[in-house]
Amino acid sequence: MKTIICLFTIAIAAMAAVTNLSNVLKNGNDNFTARMFTEVVKNNPGKSIVLSAFSVLPPLAQLALASDGETHEELLKAIGFPDDDAIRTEFASKSRDLRSIKGVELKMANKVYVHDGGKLDENFAVVSRDVFNSDVQNIDFSKNTVAAKSINDWVEENTNNRIKDLVNPDSLSSATAAVLVNAIYFKGAWSSKFDERLTSDRDFYVSKDKTIKVPMMYKRGDYKYGESAVLNAQLIEIPYKGDQSSLIVVLPKDKDGITQLQEALKDPKTLETAQQSMYSTEVDLYLPKFKIETETNLKDVLSNMNVNKIFNNDAQITRLLKGESLSVSEAIQKAFIEINEEGAEAAAANAFTMTRSSKVYVRPPIVFNANKPFYYALQVDGVIMFNGIFIN
Repeated sequence: MKTIICLFTIAIAAMAAVTNLSNVLKNGNDNFTARMFTEVVKNNPGKSIVLSAFSVLPPLAQLALASDGETHEELLKAIGFPDDDAIRTEFASKSRDLRSIKGVELKMANKVYVHDGGKLDENFAVVSRDVFNSDVQNIDFSKNTVAAKSINDWVEENTNNRIKDLVNPDSLSSATAAVLVNAIYFKGAWSSKFDERLTSDRDFYVSKDKTIKVPMMYKRGDYKYGESAVLNAQLIEIPYKGDQSSLIVVLPKDKDGITQLQEALKDPKTLETAQQSMYSTEVDLYLPKFKIETETNLKDVLSNMNVNKIFNNDAQITRLLKGESLSVSEAIQKAFIEINEEGAEAAAANAFTMTRSSKVYVRPPIVFNANKPFYYALQVDGVIMFNGIFIN
C-alpha cells in the first residue's frame, strides 16, 4: 500500500508574538497540549522532556480537511474545532499573524511531497496553498535514501539545523503516497539577558535525597511572579524582547513535588488560573541552563488520546490525493530546546506516515530558585508553543 508522511517542524528562540489567535485555536491548543504533555511524560519516566503539541495541530487539521465520516469527526474533536470552516479561518489567520511579526527572525514553511504520478485533490490543493501556504513537489519514494535526504535537508534548513534525520529511509518505499512537511523557526533574545559571569555550578535536586551540579544562571530583576496553592508551586514569567512572548516556569515547593505538579497540570485551566494571579515584583532568579531533546512516537501518544481512526486500514482519508484512500501508518515528533543567558531556542518536527485505505518593595526580593525539577512552557500571546519538564 502507498504511504504518506507528514513532517511538521518548529524552531523557536526567545519568541515573539502571534497576535489575534481566537479562543477556538487557543482553547484547542491548551487542551491538546495538556493531554499530549501527560502522555509524553508517561512515556519518559524520570527524564527531562520537550514537546510541541502546537506543531501537531496543523497536520491533524490538514488530515481533518482531507477526511470523511467518523475519521473526520474524531479529528475535529481531537483538535477542538467545530467544523472545517473554523479550521480554514483560524489557521489562515495564524499564518498571516506569524508572517507579520517584526523585529525577530521567524520562518514558517509548509511543503507536500507527492509520489511520482500522484496529484493532490483539487480542493485540498487550494486549502493547502491558501490556508497552510504549502509548496508541492513530486518525488520518487522508491529511491528511499535520496527521498529521505531531500526531506531531512528541508527539515534541517527550516529548523536552523536543530532537527536532523527525522525521516528514516526505511520508512519510505514505493508504497509511500505523500509527505506533508511543516516548519517554523523563531529566534530572538530575552528582554533582559542573564550575565554569563554570574552563572555558576550549583546544587540541583534530581530527587529529594540526591543532588547534582548544574550551571545555574542568576539575575535580579522585575518579573511577573505568583504562587498557587492548587499547584503547590511558585510561578515566574521571563519575557523575551517585544514583551509578547515569555518562558513560564512552574517550580514545585517540595523537592519531590514534580509528580504532583504533573497531575495538577492535566487540567489546562489550572495553569491559566494561576497565571491570572501573577504580579510584578523584584525577584532573585536562579535558573539552570539546559538543553533537551526528545523523540516521541506520536502514533502511540495520539492513540492514547483517542485519535485512532487515522491509523486504521479503513481510515476515511479520501480527499488528500486524487483517487487514493489513505491511512496513517507512522507518526513521530523530534523536539529540541535550549535555554541559556541569551534566550531560548527550540525546535520540533513531526512525521506522519500514512498508508492508503510565559513595585517597588522595601523588603528583600523574592527568591525563585529553580534547584529542583520544574515545568516550563514557551508561550506566545498566551498560546503555549513548547512545554516540558526539566529533571536533570
